[in-house]
Amino acid sequence: MARYRGPRVKIVRRLGELPGLTSKVPNRTYPAGQHGPSAGMQKMSQYRVRLQEKQKLRFNYGVSESQLLKYVRRARRAKGSSGEILLQLLEMRLDNTVFRLGFAPSIRAARQYVSHGLITVNGKALTIPSYHCVTNDTISSTAAPILEYSKTFGGEIPSHLKLENGKGTVQRPITRSQIALTINELLIVEYYSRKG
Repeated sequence: MARYRGPRVKIVRRLGELPGLTSKVPNRTYPAGQHGPSAGMQKMSQYRVRLQEKQKLRFNYGVSESQLLKYVRRARRAKGSSGEILLQLLEMRLDNTVFRLGFAPSIRAARQYVSHGLITVNGKALTIPSYHCVTNDTISSTAAPILEYSKTFGGEIPSHLKLENGKGTVQRPITRSQIALTINELLIVEYYSRKG
């Protein structure tokens, strides 16, 4: 299955707050479905807990299952905690960096800006949303100035990024404490270790 294009608030109701997916807030606190509030009260199995954490990551960053599997394998090969490295790999994608700089209201919109050629990295137009940003990369817009969305993660730009005169700079790799998503990355690594 390709990228998710369905109702986003329905996903937020099921999985919890996902700032990269949408900034909308649901008016009901229980999951969507025919059985109403009592459906969310069921006891969750260990498999379901791990699956939901994986789905949170997928929907927030807008990656497919095969892309996420490649990121997990890459994180396992690297030295250090696989869960933290997985989150770093996803956070340092170009579409997510554009979103975190406040150039777009969601990661989905940031992906569209990048794929339409409106974003430049070090003076060159890039159309690859999965480009891995590294230290000292300068990110800017080639079109008319993109409105800066100050609502991104409480109106603050993370300390690993710097924004001056409409140009963003990656100062260093992101750390786990700077990632605003409430997720247990170890459960995701466990989910994929059971899959093989």
